[in-house]
Amino acid sequence: GHFDPGLISYIQYQYHQCHVTQPLLLEQLREFGINISSGQVNRILVDGNCYLHDEKDEILNVGLAISSYINTDDTGARHDGKNGYCTHVGNSFFAWFGSTSSKSRINFLTLLQAGNVGFCLNDDAFEYFKREKLPLGIISLLQDNGAFIFTEEEWKKHLEQLAIVAPRYVRIATEGALIGNLFRNGFNRDLVIISDDAGQFNILLHALCWVHAERLIHKLVPYTDEQRVALNEILDRIWNLYRALNQYRENPTPTAKDDLEKEFDNIFQAETCYLTLNIALGRLFKNKKELLLVLERPDIVIHNNASESDIREYVKRRKISGGTRSDNGKKSRDTFTSLKKTARKLKVSFWKFLNDRNSGQNMIPRLGDLMREMALNTC
Repeated sequence: GHFDPGLISYIQYQYHQCHVTQPLLLEQLREFGINISSGQVNRILVDGNCYLHDEKDEILNVGLAISSYINTDDTGARHDGKNGYCTHVGNSFFAWFGSTSSKSRINFLTLLQAGNVGFCLNDDAFEYFKREKLPLGIISLLQDNGAFIFTEEEWKKHLEQLAIVAPRYVRIATEGALIGNLFRNGFNRDLVIISDDAGQFNILLHALCWVHAERLIHKLVPYTDEQRVALNEILDRIWNLYRALNQYRENPTPTAKDDLEKEFDNIFQAETCYLTLNIALGRLFKNKKELLLVLERPDIVIHNNASESDIREYVKRRKISGGTRSDNGKKSRDTFTSLKKTARKLKVSFWKFLNDRNSGQNMIPRLGDLMREMALNTC
């Protein structure tokens, strides 16, 4: 407690913004003539940042409330010597990160609860059960016990009491109950989730990234000149359609919508001399609804670049330090990365932000309030 806010901010900034490792940071501080231990440096980085954790949690709550779409992705994030994952949720207003031991759909739905985790058996839950083809006997068993709201421990006991123990049934029931609780808490039903087609994100109103879709075609290796010509022609048509979809977002019209849908059909139902290309095109054609959701929702983007860019932070951190060791360390990594990336999107200096919060001046508005203001100005 005897280090002033300026030094605390400097240590946090060097580590989280400049990626200076703790040993190098300690050496630097001692060369400056500062008498500080390695344990104290670690405590400044890891402990006693409750006010920052609270602001980080607020980012997700506000972001989900003000947004018409979110980008999402995940990457590896080791913790305590074990493989783990970090999930990114964000868009042009914010970036939020949560590290867990799983990358399942249950994990993603739990993160979207934004701290209000619960399991609710309501109409939304049962609609999900039917869509995921949960056996009618299991659905009836859950319906006969009424609509309840459970904690995680209560939910597990409830399933056990009903003898619902098969992994697939437990998974679908848990996913549906989480979705039920999401909507019970006012989750935006029109919120579009944009991803790279990873299965855990394919829920609710879902759109696919065109850049990732194109990679399925781009990675093909033709063996003849005819196949090479066919592949290049298809790639050119795909990118022309991509540009046309972006133009449509700026000026959506019924005529343009019909023309773009027809062009999509012509491209992805094409029969070329390259059989492997035809199969890949057919696979993408099955995702027509998710790739062309922009025709119904021109407010969304058609790529997942925001997540790709934001989550690269964890790839760099993984290369530098490998992973976190303590739960507080993992929590701090997520918090500082979320605050830093969100501040950047809001045009707020991260250095000034840290000084402001550590000094207790709080002259810079809370990031959640700035997000709301930015959303209003964007409308």
